[in-house]
Amino acid sequence: MTQTPDPTERHIRHLIETHPILIFMKGTPDFPRCGFSARAVEALREAGARDLAWVDILSEPDTRAKLPGITEWPTFPQVFIRGELIGGADITEELLASGELARKVQEALGGSRT
Repeated sequence: MTQTPDPTERHIRHLIETHPILIFMKGTPDFPRCGFSARAVEALREAGARDLAWVDILSEPDTRAKLPGITEWPTFPQVFIRGELIGGADITEELLASGELARKVQEALGGSRT
């Protein structure tokens, strides 16, 4: 018998499924409250993501507690592109440096760079 997800898990899954680019972070993109979140946002912006969907996990303690169990990723930020967990700040920056992040962002936003 499978267990029905609780409201917090349903909320998290809905956000991941409906936003092309989403970051669960400490603070907001304009006012990050940790260095790792700031680095991830900066990398996403450099890759062309302008209007980021975000969740401030400091304001949503249930999301903060539940997300690591869903994603099997213990730390924040957590960056999702097209429903796929990309990783945290370090991986996001590595993808930026390789050019892969810009490609993923453009695909997620339905465009291409010319």
